[in-house]
Parts: sequence; structure tokens; C-alpha cells
Amino acid sequence: MHVTGIIAEYNPFHNGHRYHLEEARKKSNADYIVIAMSGNFMQRGTPALLDKYTRTRMALNNGADLVLEIPSVYSSGSAEYFAAGAVTLLDKLGVVDTLDFGSEWGQADELGQIAAVLADEPDQYKIILQDKLRQGCTYPAARAYALNQTGYSLTELYKMPNNILGIEYIKCLIKRGSIIRPVTTKRMGSAYHEEQLNHNYSSAFAIREAVFAGKDLDILKEQLPENAYDIIREHFNSYLPVHPDDFSLLLHYKLLSEADMGYEKYIDITPALSERIRNNLYQFTTFHGFCDLLKTKDVTHTRISRSLTHILLNMESDRLERCKEMDLVPYARILGFKKSSTGLLAAIKAKSSIPLISKLADAERILEDRAYKMLKYDIYVADLYNSVAAGKSRQPMRNEYSTPIVML
Repeated sequence: MHVTGIIAEYNPFHNGHRYHLEEARKKSNADYIVIAMSGNFMQRGTPALLDKYTRTRMALNNGADLVLEIPSVYSSGSAEYFAAGAVTLLDKLGVVDTLDFGSEWGQADELGQIAAVLADEPDQYKIILQDKLRQGCTYPAARAYALNQTGYSLTELYKMPNNILGIEYIKCLIKRGSIIRPVTTKRMGSAYHEEQLNHNYSSAFAIREAVFAGKDLDILKEQLPENAYDIIREHFNSYLPVHPDDFSLLLHYKLLSEADMGYEKYIDITPALSERIRNNLYQFTTFHGFCDLLKTKDVTHTRISRSLTHILLNMESDRLERCKEMDLVPYARILGFKKSSTGLLAAIKAKSSIPLISKLADAERILEDRAYKMLKYDIYVADLYNSVAAGKSRQPMRNEYSTPIVML
């Protein structure tokens, strides 16, 4: 049995994602494809346009066999932590033999050479890295410089977000001594940050911007697989799209209530950023606007957004440390699966080193105490998202305990 893993957000699912799934199955001759997918908050520090169950349905309708949720502490993390959580989840299943990721470069071997340096951290690399950090460089810039000096020309490659994630995926596989083989599918169509819709391979960012701008959904017909388009149109009959600014009041309240203490206990919050947040609290207008206000030459809008999301979600640094004590991921939570994948589920139950959670009501009995607390935190994060999404659309709030997993 050949099983390919894919790490994704599908925010939302579009033609490029379907192409990736088709190519991944073809290249590895996969019997099954398992998706490790972000929940309701994304790696760039923003809430998902659509809830995780809607996006799961899109994935299952377009080639995925099983969708698992990446725990929240990783799904909204930096590239390194996002990759570590997602790769560890797939690795612990015991059945995945290939990890297929999209990249702008399209050559896994060369990305793997860079990942090997990052995993091993030779002395020359570490000396140069620390020197640049002491000079005040951001970590990504310092790392790119150190890699260049170590012999890897990354001027263009390291500007490309999917390449960066791919390198982190391979680095994690190396560190874990995983048997999973990394392969990459070259990204089709628009660049990751492209803001304009093109013919039929637009970026997820451009699609979201079109939705937020209130454009007629018919404009998305050629951007999404037909069934995904039908799902998104049906969803928006009842729910409005979720935008980061929908969380503005919650975030401002949180920032005001903790201003005296500062925010350094949260992941990614430096003393300098904490002070900058405090000094600008009275200039707060919206989530997005506050990110623009706080960003600097060395601290990007995305980094600020991610940091503010960590504050909003009570994502303290010691939470991540507790996860490390459990080897990052202590359970696999099912969001959805195809009924034809019963053989895959049986294999996972037989070979996985972590419990497979299909019913939240059973979780407390199945999981040890620390793992259950981590799952409860995931539920809290989902509840926060669901409360805002429901309030915006004047709908009853979704209950994670009574929401069935998606089965097709």
C-alpha cells in the first residue's frame, strides 16, 4: 500500500490544489492520499475564509482520502513550527511513505541539500548566523545570508514561500530520521502573493481578495473545481466570509486587558514588539490596520499578524514547550474521510504511534492528560473562530462536540 501525505491549508481549495493532488497520486502511484490541514487559523496569522469542515469537504471531493487537523499551536506558527507539527503528524501515522509538497523550484534534491545544512547546522553556518543576528538581522534574513556564505545561492529561491516551507518539511524529515520520501510538484499558475485573478490558476490570496471585495461569486467559476465552487456558493448562502478584521474587537480587548503586563509570554513576541504594541494601543482601528501600523523594515506584516494571532488565541510560549515534551503531536484528529478509505484507516490504527481521534466524546478516555489538554486547546481555538463566524452571519454557533466529521 502506497500512501502519500500532503500538507495544506486550502484557503480556499482551487484549481492549483486539484492539480497538485492529481500529480501527487500519479507520481507516487498512491493508493491513498492523506492531507494534514490547518484548522481555522492559518500559517500567515489569519483566520480561514471558510471553516475547516467546509474546506475538508472540498479536499475530499477532489482527490483526498483522509483529512487530519494540524494542531492549532503549529497551524498558525512560523514556517519551522508549522512544518514540524504537520510533518510529525504524518510521520507518526506509520503508513505515509511519500510527502509531496508544492514549490516554486520544483526540484526536491536541491531543496533537500539546503535542508540538510539547516538540520545539521555546521560550525561555519552557526558562526555566521549568530553574527548576523547580533547585528540586528531578522532570523530569516540572517539564515539566508549564512546559507549563501556556506555555499548556497539563495537570493531568489529564499524569496519564495513554498520553497521555504518545502525546505522546512525536508529538514523535519531529516531530524526525525523518517522513512518518508520528500518529492515536490512545481507550483502552477500565479505566484503565492499574486493579488489579481488570472485565467484559471489564481492564487488563494487573489481568490480571497475577490471574495472580500464583494465581487460576484461567478467570477470564481474558472478558478475552482466545479464541485468546490458549488460548495463555496452553498456555504455563502448561510455564512459570510471570515476576514481578519472580524476579530478586531476581540483582539483590541485582549491587548488592552494585558497592557500593564506586556505580551512577551506569547509565542513570537519580543520585548521590542511588546513595547511597540503597548505604545500604539490608542491608534488601533482594525486587526489588519494595526498590522500595517506595527510593521517595520525588519518585521513584516505577516510576522506581526502571526504574533497578534498568538496573543488573541492565548498561545503562550510554554504551551509550545509542553508540546515538545510530547514529541510535538500526541494525537491525530480526523476532520473527514472517504468511505472507500477504510483500508487506510485500518492500517493507521494498526501502525500509528498516536491515537486516531474520530469522536471528541471519546478523547478524554483515549488520551493521556497532557495530550487531552492540547486537544481541549484546539477546541477552544475552534470555538473562538466559530463564535465570530456565527455572530457575523447571525447563525447559531457550531459546537465542535456535535459537529460530525465529513464522510463522502
